[in-house]
Amino acid sequence: MSAAKNDYKRITVKTLVDMKAKGEKISMLTAYDYTMAKIVDGSGIDVILVGDSASNVMAGHETTLPITLDQMIYHASAVIRAIDRALVVVDLPFGSYQSDPKEALRSAIRIMKESGGHAVKMEGGQEVKESIKRILNAGIPVMGHLGLTPQSIYKFGTYTVRAKEEQEAQKLKQDALMLEKAGCFGIVLEKIPAKLAQEVAESVSIPVIGIGAGNGVDGQVLVLHDMLGMTHEFHPRFLRRYMNLYDDMTKAISQYVTDVKSVDFPNENEQY
Repeated sequence: MSAAKNDYKRITVKTLVDMKAKGEKISMLTAYDYTMAKIVDGSGIDVILVGDSASNVMAGHETTLPITLDQMIYHASAVIRAIDRALVVVDLPFGSYQSDPKEALRSAIRIMKESGGHAVKMEGGQEVKESIKRILNAGIPVMGHLGLTPQSIYKFGTYTVRAKEEQEAQKLKQDALMLEKAGCFGIVLEKIPAKLAQEVAESVSIPVIGIGAGNGVDGQVLVLHDMLGMTHEFHPRFLRRYMNLYDDMTKAISQYVTDVKSVDFPNENEQY
């Protein structure tokens, strides 16, 4: 059993709020499958996000839009089977909550019942307020997501930094306060100026998790495959690579190919 499992109890949404109150930073990473989630959870992560970024990372799509609710449930179920400690938040995918609050609630219920996830995450502010309320009234924890919202990429037209202009920055601040008032337990801020992100974090009592939002927020989230260096062509300014798995894996697989073709593998000690 890992030290992380010995030292900590299971993380809940209340744990995160308490961590913010104590000034303890929150760590969050994505995971989409059992094997990687097992490693991430055992390493002491606080929150695992089953992100709709699986559409990019796992399926090779250009955007997050194609992934379906059924596919999100599949990924979330695999992650849930792996974890012992982390809080698991599951993205509601594009098309599963935008049309009306009733559909949003049905989608959230399916995720909770069929995957065993602990909470859902939704992109948007005032425009999804009623859906958030409907889901919260059913007893399902909700995390908000403001700033760059990838499900709206065709509206923005680019993945550039958001809320640099005063009008958009003010709306983001208002949306953050609305999300807190509505009952969200946390907010992800993606790719916005660090000063603005810090102002938002200081204006609300719920945790604010940043990705490309500076260090003045309450925690950080990255896509696991990016921080491990598996997506070698992706180089945003906010990304810190902790490994270069793309090169390491390429070398290992190339060596395996060589060993098989030269009949070096398997040797006498690797057969029955």
